[in-house]
Amino acid sequence: MVRTLLVRGLLLGLLAGLIAGGFAFAYGEPRVDSAIALEEAHAAREAPGHHHGEEELVGRPGQKAGLFLATGLYGLAVGGVFALVYAGLRGRVGPRSEGGLALAAAGTAFVAVILVPFVKYPANPPAVGDPDTIGSRTLLYVVTILVGLAATAIAVATARRVTAGPWARWVAAVAAFLVPVVAAWTLLPTVNEVPDGFPATLLWQFRLASLGTQLVFWTAFGVLFGWVSDRAARRAAAVPATAALPV
Repeated sequence: MVRTLLVRGLLLGLLAGLIAGGFAFAYGEPRVDSAIALEEAHAAREAPGHHHGEEELVGRPGQKAGLFLATGLYGLAVGGVFALVYAGLRGRVGPRSEGGLALAAAGTAFVAVILVPFVKYPANPPAVGDPDTIGSRTLLYVVTILVGLAATAIAVATARRVTAGPWARWVAAVAAFLVPVVAAWTLLPTVNEVPDGFPATLLWQFRLASLGTQLVFWTAFGVLFGWVSDRAARRAAAVPATAALPV
């Protein structure tokens, strides 16, 4: 069964990654082009005669084509990990239906792994960020992902310990999730490397496109994985019933 779920996760993750790549191509790439144009214009003012494009190892057409490769590989990796986690959750945590569990797990993953880090350290377009601090910024981003995952585990454990009604469990789970997350947002250092004069509209259009790409991926993946899992469960339930019919 785990092998079946793993193959399902890999294939549907690839498909969801390509769907997310289409969204990123349509809504994210125009903002990247605008940010690169601003960066090149600034470089031209600082060093007349310097051509930024001569330093590019891969041109923009190649980068745009590689976008789908990147999102596809991302979908493969995430889909495989998700399938293994899903196999461990079945019958233990969350909704009893296959589709409901898939949607709940995908939504939880989006919040813990994507939304929690985004609130503290949102994505930045080209021309924003100091190359010398990329290591520290990456470490801080990974820390927020770990906080989101730990907060999710704490929330699930808290909900399972509450013996009152469903509303009490939900309130306890949300509170248990928010306490470490808000603490991390408050205590972790703020990173603001947006240069003076960079258009705020372009900055937030890029950030929302980046978040939207992840939202499209996790929505598509959760729906596809849940739909396929539900169909597989119905087929598996129908086989014993068919076998029991008299010949």
